Amino acid sequence: MNSRAVTFVIYDGFDGLDLAGPFEVFGEAGYELMLVAPKAGPVRSDMGLTIHAQSSVASLDPSRPGTLVVVGGDGVDAAGFDRSLLDWVAAAATTADRVASVCCGAFILAEAGLLDGRRVTTHWREADRLAREYPAVIVDSDPIFIQDGRIWTSAGVAAGMDLALALVEADLGPQTALRVARELVLFLRRPGSQSQFSVPLWSAQPATDAVRRVVEAIHLDPGERHGIDQLASLAGLSPRHLQRRFTQETGLPPAMYVERVRVEAAQRCLAEGNDPVETIARRCGFGTAETLRRTFHRLVGIAPSEYRERFRTTNVTAFPPPAPEASRPARPVRLEEISS
Repeated sequence: MNSRAVTFVIYDGFDGLDLAGPFEVFGEAGYELMLVAPKAGPVRSDMGLTIHAQSSVASLDPSRPGTLVVVGGDGVDAAGFDRSLLDWVAAAATTADRVASVCCGAFILAEAGLLDGRRVTTHWREADRLAREYPAVIVDSDPIFIQDGRIWTSAGVAAGMDLALALVEADLGPQTALRVARELVLFLRRPGSQSQFSVPLWSAQPATDAVRRVVEAIHLDPGERHGIDQLASLAGLSPRHLQRRFTQETGLPPAMYVERVRVEAAQRCLAEGNDPVETIARRCGFGTAETLRRTFHRLVGIAPSEYRERFRTTNVTAFPPPAPEASRPARPVRLEEISS
């Protein structure tokens, strides 16, 4: 195979989206695609979708697989006991241009001995187990994907598409990656350093009315003063009691919860409007643009200006809307329309 080839490793119980997302990205970019499995023929996903693997590991020469991509899925543990599969992956990795995993596909790379001493990621839910079972692997559960030399690893499902776009951009340049992103209605170049977490994943639902009132008030107006005294008064509790109960019920202290909701509000403002960062900082409760920049970079992994460049929905250079009818004015494309 040539360097414009991608060999996907699947097995019974693979995740269909872990395969289909990157497969579509590489296919749209014109790569030669191959599916290899322990046995050639129909391979059943963890949700019952059947995919046909062209080759078995016994029949496919492991030399020059191009980019080797191992996908995740509920069947990964059983696949990790398949010695023929592991041996083929290890052999193919020695000649591959690069090796990648999607989600818990990292477990197969680790079992094949390819991740020792490497910094890698996987789905946040599996990160502790990966670190525990393979102590020689440096596991970072936060980024959506990580490159460590020739090894690329990604978080779950959609992050595999982000990784694939990054590889397309590395091979063929930003214009090709942009074309693919437009065709598949994806955001281009979501950076690997961006956190795979969002506020809903960080927070449990409050269990009592008092804490629920506080949470609703924070989300209703992130820019309002949400000091512990104001929040405690709203909850009808002492500041100390609210601090303890809020942390118990949501998993976060009130100040940290407020900070993350404000960052989420700033993300929406940056993506959907043209207001200056200074204006957004005041509206979302940060006070100054510098405070917003520092907090945003710490929690999201990139600067607000970079986030706007990547995600704004009114930027006609990225996702242009169709030409408007003569009888009505043009309107900007909104985030929910792009992601639906």
